[in-house]
Amino acid sequence: MLDANVKTQLKGYLANVTHPIEIIASTDDSDSSRELQSLLNDIVEQSDKISLRQSDDPTTRKPSFAINRVGADMGVAFAGLPMGHEFTSLVLALLQVGGHPPKADAELLEQIRNLPGEYNFETYISLTCQNCPDVVQALNLMSVVNPKIRHVMIDGSLFQDEVNARQIMAVPTVYLNGEVFGQGRMGLEEIVAKLDTGSSARAAAKLNEKTPFDVLVVGGGPAGAAAAIYAARKGIRTGVVAERFGGQVLDTMSIENFISVKETEGPKLAMALEQHVKEYDVDIMNLQRAAELVRGPEYVEVKLQSGAVLKSKSVILATGARWREMNVPGEQEYRTKGVAYCPHCDGPLFKGKRVAVIGGGNSGVEAAIDLAGIVAHVTLLEFDSKLRADAVLQSKLRSLPNVTIITEALSTEVLGDGNKVTGLTYTDRATNEGHKIDLEGIFVQIGLLPNTDWLKGSEVELSNRGEIIVGAHGNTSMEGVFAAGDATIVPFKQIIIAMGEGAKASLGAFDYLIRSSAPKA
Repeated sequence: MLDANVKTQLKGYLANVTHPIEIIASTDDSDSSRELQSLLNDIVEQSDKISLRQSDDPTTRKPSFAINRVGADMGVAFAGLPMGHEFTSLVLALLQVGGHPPKADAELLEQIRNLPGEYNFETYISLTCQNCPDVVQALNLMSVVNPKIRHVMIDGSLFQDEVNARQIMAVPTVYLNGEVFGQGRMGLEEIVAKLDTGSSARAAAKLNEKTPFDVLVVGGGPAGAAAAIYAARKGIRTGVVAERFGGQVLDTMSIENFISVKETEGPKLAMALEQHVKEYDVDIMNLQRAAELVRGPEYVEVKLQSGAVLKSKSVILATGARWREMNVPGEQEYRTKGVAYCPHCDGPLFKGKRVAVIGGGNSGVEAAIDLAGIVAHVTLLEFDSKLRADAVLQSKLRSLPNVTIITEALSTEVLGDGNKVTGLTYTDRATNEGHKIDLEGIFVQIGLLPNTDWLKGSEVELSNRGEIIVGAHGNTSMEGVFAAGDATIVPFKQIIIAMGEGAKASLGAFDYLIRSSAPKA
């Protein structure tokens, strides 16, 4: 199952196991069970501290396995083969159950230990989902720390009956004690905050006590990370307040145009960004959404949705962008019920079904190509009279037998039966005729919108597209406020450009601080 190189690496990791581990497997005579058995045998061979036994419980999912510390009761389990993006989740689970300390804040771990009640989590994933491992790893860690917490990762492609019964059409989908707890990427802090209802007020109180910053960066994507590093290297008091560190990069599957790095994945790059920022004396305030920006007599104030207020001599806005929506009837009603925005994450859930992709740019055409290898049929709808994707992508798309391309199509409504998507209507812009397509899924790939709604009405000038207008040094129309990245008017929304703009805005802010503090002549 595992090649020699992976086995060697795994053996090295498992040398950190200090407590004996027992793996309890539940298998049958299926091909997937045989694959799982092979995987578990390979794991056991790499450490004398790991043993394997078969479960005789007829109610347990098959194939699946639990990981337990001998003499303890830890609720970590995997239903399916945790390969692909989830192989790291498996390795971390083995290490943590085996006594290797988790890389988490001590205060947060204590908060997990003190959670009241019992929690039975189930997380439905796909092995191609780059958002799923964060959720799986967080809940596994919680299960190791608190014996009242149980968690099982479930590969939706192997347990289609459950997926269909629960009408799961987006991953990750997390159930808690039989009820939907959440969908989409969630980190450890976010999950704990959702369970510990008093944590938000406590966090806001702590934020209000912080002394003013020299530079406060709003946003934790590539632009924000670069800005924070450049500011911290100047030796000035630097803070980063972000809704989620990593930003839009976390939703990016493959990155092949980041100079000097031949290929990487969004979550890996986001982790590297955060680790780099943490090498410096930067105050990172995660899971906080900015709500208002106010210029005071001495400081710029950033008011957060939690009610906290942060003050700084200068502010760098790097709030990035989000997926653009169709804004048609039915889209919000059937979001995660057939309407999706991440083909890599949710595509496997539509195996053998009919789907549409909205958008004929590079993202849309790439999505259609990927989905064509999974689903029964893909219909790509483009508003313009021709596709806008690169020629090589268009050529590949047109070579696929199960793809239909419709141009000059204006999507008008998402149709459904109350539980899931059943179709889509569109208008042919050339003839003005209406059409209906029967579908089970719709993947929206029509570009990005800047995350600047919270700035409307402030002194920060925005373009007619809602982008922050910046000058040569990243300066905005508000004194002491700079901006960088996808939220600004700077063209070409690329990671490498955002990083450069973040560095430039930080240097601009530092220059502003020097000039504003200089004695008046």
